[in-house]
Amino acid sequence: MRNLRLLFLTLLILAIPAISFAQFGVSVEIAPPGLPVYEQPAIPAAGYLWTPGYWAYGGEGYFWVPGTWAQPPMVGLLWTPGYWGWGGSAFAWNGGYWGPHVGFYGGVNYGFGFGGVGYEGGYWNNGAFNYNRSVNNISNTNISNTYNKTVINNTTVNNVSYNGGTGGVNARATAAEQTAAHERHSPATAAQTEHVRAASSNHELLASVNHGKPAIAATAKPGDFSHGVAAKEAGAENKAAENKATENKATENKAAETKATETKAAENKAAETKATENKAAENKAAENKATENKAAENKAAETKATETKAAENKAAESKATETKAAENKAAENKAAAARVNENKTAKPKPAPAAKEPTARAQPVPRPAPAAHAQPAPRPETAHSNVPRPPTQSNKPTAARPATAAHAQAAPRPETARSAPAPKEPAARPATVAHAQAAPRPVKEAPKTEERPRQ
Repeated sequence: MRNLRLLFLTLLILAIPAISFAQFGVSVEIAPPGLPVYEQPAIPAAGYLWTPGYWAYGGEGYFWVPGTWAQPPMVGLLWTPGYWGWGGSAFAWNGGYWGPHVGFYGGVNYGFGFGGVGYEGGYWNNGAFNYNRSVNNISNTNISNTYNKTVINNTTVNNVSYNGGTGGVNARATAAEQTAAHERHSPATAAQTEHVRAASSNHELLASVNHGKPAIAATAKPGDFSHGVAAKEAGAENKAAENKATENKATENKAAETKATETKAAENKAAETKATENKAAENKAAENKATENKAAENKAAETKATETKAAENKAAESKATETKAAENKAAENKAAAARVNENKTAKPKPAPAAKEPTARAQPVPRPAPAAHAQPAPRPETAHSNVPRPPTQSNKPTAARPATAAHAQAAPRPETARSAPAPKEPAARPATVAHAQAAPRPVKEAPKTEERPRQ
């Protein structure tokens, strides 16, 4: 917005003729107040021309520059008042100037001969200025160069103070005014400049203080504020301007409040969003932490369980190993004991000494035929298994144990690995040889052939 204003002002300055460049002033966004209603003070002397009052703008806002009677810088010059003009984005002040003809002053009706176009208050004639009594107060002086011409709307009642914009005067420069704008101009005199400076330093002339009704509306001479004329009333347009300013201010305040509310809402939204994000981040971090802790606990529990299981397995393995070792030891001990017992059992006992069979051990056999009788076994030597040959005698003999040729050899004690020898039963007649079989590895010796008896 500021750049647009500067651009507009630049274009506006370029549009103003070079001859009037020095008259260009400041620009303001707010329209000036309406022109107050006041009476013109009496002219101090011949040769003075009326310069109407206007609202200027300073550091404290708009202030009123009282209308005054001023002397031109030279004979033949007329005063063209300054005016505020709307430029599309702001009001720009176009300063007044002295020239041979009155130029364009925005169509503003300042009164007292300045009705919006040209000047109806008098004219120069042969170096003397002729005054129109209908618009000038020359009652207390002896001025002969006067005339009387009625001018319509010769007061400032209900007149706005600016050109263009909302509520402003809709006027454009005429051909004559455009020609006058290109003529040679002179700026305000030193007395006029001092007059403006004095007005800017007078607190009572501020629009914010006098509300459009200044205590000094006009003076007889520039800077003579001690004999000023007070305004009768504020201009009607001032109220509209105040209302407009109030509306603008209210709109600006409303916009500022809305902007502040939106900004506050945006900040609150951002803060809430930030808080939500932070909360979410904290919750996420807490969840991650909890998950990590849970994972660590699970890991520790798994590790603990694994260690416990390993310890149990180790203990079970150790127990099984010990049990197995004990069982193996017991088995070895039992096997050793069994072997010892076997060794003890299998150890050959010494053969008993040969004894004659006693009546209990060897009963007397009954008589039987010699040819068929089986002699009772005789004990043999330990290493002899060969039957003894029969005797050569043919004589009958008493019954006695059969010869060795028909006897079964007594079993020989075996080594430690052989089975224990069975108990020898009591000898029974004729059946003893059949009651106990001969051992398998010993072949039976052939029987001795009996010879027939002669």
